[in-house]
Order: sequence, then structure tokens, then C-alpha cells
Amino acid sequence: MKAKLKRLVKALLGLSRRQIAGLVVIVTVAAGVAVASAAGRAALATSLVALLLVAVTAGVLHLSRRIGGVNRATQDAVRDLRVVVEQLQRRVIASVEKERLAAGDRHQELTEALARNERLTGRGAELLLREQNQEIEALFQLFQQVTPRAPMPAGGALNPTDLLGLITIAAARPAGLTVVLGGGPATIWLGYALEAGGGRLVAVDHDRKRAEATRQSLGEHGLTAVEVRYAMAAELTVDGRSVDWYDVDALDGLTDIDLLVVDGTSAPGTEAVAPALHVLGRRLADSGVVVVDEVPGRVAPRQGGFGLSEQRRLSGRWTTLAQPQASAVK
Repeated sequence: MKAKLKRLVKALLGLSRRQIAGLVVIVTVAAGVAVASAAGRAALATSLVALLLVAVTAGVLHLSRRIGGVNRATQDAVRDLRVVVEQLQRRVIASVEKERLAAGDRHQELTEALARNERLTGRGAELLLREQNQEIEALFQLFQQVTPRAPMPAGGALNPTDLLGLITIAAARPAGLTVVLGGGPATIWLGYALEAGGGRLVAVDHDRKRAEATRQSLGEHGLTAVEVRYAMAAELTVDGRSVDWYDVDALDGLTDIDLLVVDGTSAPGTEAVAPALHVLGRRLADSGVVVVDEVPGRVAPRQGGFGLSEQRRLSGRWTTLAQPQASAVK
């Protein structure tokens, strides 16, 4: 009983003001009916019953409209929710399809890249093996031409193929003056190549430490006739342009040069050929040649005004330039 009473009180407390007002009216009319019936006033009781029925009917109609409105609102919400769900479903399906296609494309690209890399790796390994074999053959030929009296210096920018090409050029020249701009460890090999023919070798270097290391190596190998000159980096004007090159005062006495080797990798500036020809090109012997570490097509724009009559690619990285014309040399 107490539980039912509690539920009734809770239900009454949850009613709105309109509901409470309607409930009070119904209770009042019902009480009026009961009082009129007890007083023997049948007409009043009947009128109150009729009024009660009208109030109940009006309440039922109002409640029906409210329920109908709630139902329509619920249907609209369900319909909107269905539309949102369908749109979300289409977007999800489209996104999944897009990702599937993109994954397929990426898989295809990756497969092609792996196949291409596999082909390139095989070809690259073959080329690398071929280059290694070429360098090993060049190294054997180097030691066939040169019998060192001490361990050869390591390092330097020249590989065995480049060294072989350089000493082959030097050994084929008649005995004379060979000038190397930026020799480094290659000076030792050139010293051996020119030792038998009695030629004179002068190496010019702008790096003091490297020049001292070269002198020390020459002493260890007994190549005391080779001269190493330290020429600090200085500014030089070539065809109206200022370039970084060797200090020309350190090149005094270098005349009648039979072979001029220009190693651009060891030069003090970015340009090596044009300054070398500008300063030492006029000091070449009548049959002198210039050897540079450039391909023939790239040397012509860097001649610094000298019209060299021939460019020929030799072994390794070297290109030989024929003697400039007499009018340019004199």
C-alpha cells in the first residue's frame, strides 16, 4: 500500500501545471456530482456529469493531438536520421572504394618499382664489377711501370685508371720540364715515371700541409730531384674577370714547359684551365702540351683566349690540348 502511495505521489509531482489544473477541475466536478447526488438535486448532478464528460472528452482530444504531434515529430526525426545514415553509408562506401583503388595503384607502383630496381641492381652490379676489374687491371699496370722504393701514399682524387693515364702521358714525352698544378700523391707516381728519362718535375700546391706531406713522401722514395713549390692562393685577373688561383710570383723560372698538367680538383678556385693558360700557356716549349682533367667539349669555353688546335680524350679523366699557335704563345 505504501509503495503504491509513493508511486502515486511521485506521478503527481511529475505532472505539469496544465495537467494539475485539469486534474483539479475534474476532481472538483466529480466532488460536485457527488454532493448534488447526496443532496437530491438530480438536475445539478446530471449537469455536472455532462460537464465532466465534456472536460474528459476535451482532454482526450487534446491528448490525442499531442500524441499525434509527437508521432509526426518522431517520424520526421526517423526520416532525417535515415537520410543521414544513408549519406554516411554512401560516403563510407565511397571512401573505402577510393582507398581500395589507391591501395591497388600503390601496390602496382611498388611492384613495378621493385621489378625496375631488381633490373637496375643487376645491371648496376655488373657495371660496378666491370669498373672494379678495370681499376684492378690499371693498378697492375701501374706497378708494372713503376717499382716504388717505399709504400705509395694513399688518398688523393685520382684512381688507378687516372694515374695510369697520367704517367703514360708523362713517360711518352721527351725529357723536359713537367709542371703539375695541384699534384698531391700523384706527384710521387709522376716522379717515378720521369726518373728514367731524366726529366724535371715541379709540383705546385696552394695547400701548405699537403705540400709538406708531398716533400716528405718524395724524400722517403728517394725522388730528391722533384721540386714542390708552395704557392698561396691569390686573386688573378683573366680576361677582365677576377678568379682565385696561385700566387704567380711563386711560378718564377718555370719556362719552356714541355708538359703542363692542370688538376682542377686541387686548384684553389673554381676555374683552373683559363688561369693556367693565361699565366703558363705563354711559357710552353715549342712542342709543349697541356693536359687537363676535363672532357674535350668542356675545355673550349675555358681556354681564356687561347685557340688550341686539338683536343683529344686520353686514358682516365685526362684530355690533352695541343700546343697553342705560335702567335698566341709568343
